[in-house]
Amino acid sequence: MSGHANGTRYIFVTGGVVSSLGKGIAAASLGALLEARGLSVSVIKLDPYLNVDAGTMSPFQHGEVYVTRDGAETDLDLGHYERFLKTRTSRLSNFTTGQIYNNVINKERRGDYLGGTVQVIPHITDEIKRCILEGGEGADICLVEIGGTVGDIESLPFLEAIRQFAVELGHDRVLFMHLTLVPYIPSSQEMKTKPTQHSVKELRSIGIQPDILVCRVDRPLPENERRKIALFTNVQDRSVIAAEDVDDIYKMPSLLQSQHLDDLVIGHFGMAAPVADLSNWSALVDARTSQDVSVRVAMVGKYVDLADAYKSVNEALSHAGLHTATRVEIDYVDSEAVERDPEGALSGVDAILVPGGFGERGIEGKIAAARHARRHGIPYFGICLGMQVACIDYARDIAGLSEAHSTEFRPDATDPVIALVTEWHDAGGERQIRDENVDMGGTMRLGEQRCRLVPDTLARRCYDADDIYERHRHRYEFNNHYRDRLSQAGLVFSGFSVEDDLVEIVEITEHPWFLGCQFHPEFTSTPRAGHPLFIGFIAAARERRQG
Repeated sequence: MSGHANGTRYIFVTGGVVSSLGKGIAAASLGALLEARGLSVSVIKLDPYLNVDAGTMSPFQHGEVYVTRDGAETDLDLGHYERFLKTRTSRLSNFTTGQIYNNVINKERRGDYLGGTVQVIPHITDEIKRCILEGGEGADICLVEIGGTVGDIESLPFLEAIRQFAVELGHDRVLFMHLTLVPYIPSSQEMKTKPTQHSVKELRSIGIQPDILVCRVDRPLPENERRKIALFTNVQDRSVIAAEDVDDIYKMPSLLQSQHLDDLVIGHFGMAAPVADLSNWSALVDARTSQDVSVRVAMVGKYVDLADAYKSVNEALSHAGLHTATRVEIDYVDSEAVERDPEGALSGVDAILVPGGFGERGIEGKIAAARHARRHGIPYFGICLGMQVACIDYARDIAGLSEAHSTEFRPDATDPVIALVTEWHDAGGERQIRDENVDMGGTMRLGEQRCRLVPDTLARRCYDADDIYERHRHRYEFNNHYRDRLSQAGLVFSGFSVEDDLVEIVEITEHPWFLGCQFHPEFTSTPRAGHPLFIGFIAAARERRQG
């Protein structure tokens, strides 16, 4: 295994008993602790599913698709890492079983294996190790989270690969952290350690002995249970960490620090690092308690039953609340209900947000939501599709283009104010060409791009900068043929992509706060800094509430 020289230490995070235990949050919190001690951290999420990337997966099943700076469509867990850490993820931060097999099969087709038999061990496991080494390069510590649960047939190749990794790299460069559930059984009034014992037994049967156990509990873990777990799992007492449920995920780093998780890691690797300064995390937790005004934001979409579909948007709203001392309550409103009765569905809200989305269902409801906000002076924030529906409404209602639509939903629209742009430049400056027939995953404007803001506009005031960098994930654009027509009717175009002169931001001047953007600002919002557009939006909602 090459790469011995790069000096990176690796922490492998696995989960047992049940899925969704919060491996991502626990790992991200540990990363935040290590960063606070002056170490550089990189992250990798290994996903056992066979899709090549998360881009074509349904948000119903899998939550939102998170887009990295360099345009990779990844698992929403990378969003946790970017919110908790200073490090930025990339296409080297997320690998799926599908990608790994794809790489190996392509090598086999090219003849790289010289006609030999291609097998899970060593070929698949070697490819996994190669990806882990590449993703960790240059960082002091690389956190590698393995999706799924120990014992799943899908994650076996990953677990075998990390077992080999530890043997080849040496245990002083590798640490295994395992997350399990210690359930409380109300009828017998006791905590049960058996699921944890079984989970570790399963791990040990494939050759991995965890160094640290993080136990998810809904109440304090009694000392005798902690000792029992340590004894049965061959882990030191002090390496059994209790991760109690917290009412605010930003309390997690200090909860783990109070049990010396970061000291255990640094001790294991024999590193020297100053004590973690968590003052900015405690400031966030304090900010939550000083929120003195509540606002109701209607989020109008078609995945409203599933908060995970809009994970980053929810988080960005919450960050904006921390920075404006405002409690943000989100009302998920089904766009079809808005179509039937806008007044009823949106009554009593302080602001309206229409997030990104694909597919025709409920589109008229989203257009109606933009119209309701515009006519009633309610702060409106449209993201991606949310900007497009605001343009369609304005074209129909103000510019007199009663048939205005998007070719995404009405291919033969008389006035296609939103359409497929057939040529544009991608993040690397390459010219891309698209039409309806191209592969769904390959026709998007994806990743971070530069946008120039127009002076004296709401967008320019929010950002307080001339140029900004934001991430994209969409196929359809505002049709520049209609720019003059809508501009004369009073719609303000306040941001353009520098390379292609595509419309990035629209706004309405005679309105308390009305803005739509073609990119996804939620992906760059962090708790410590918030995001200028979300902060502006929530500040406007707060003002409206206070009247």
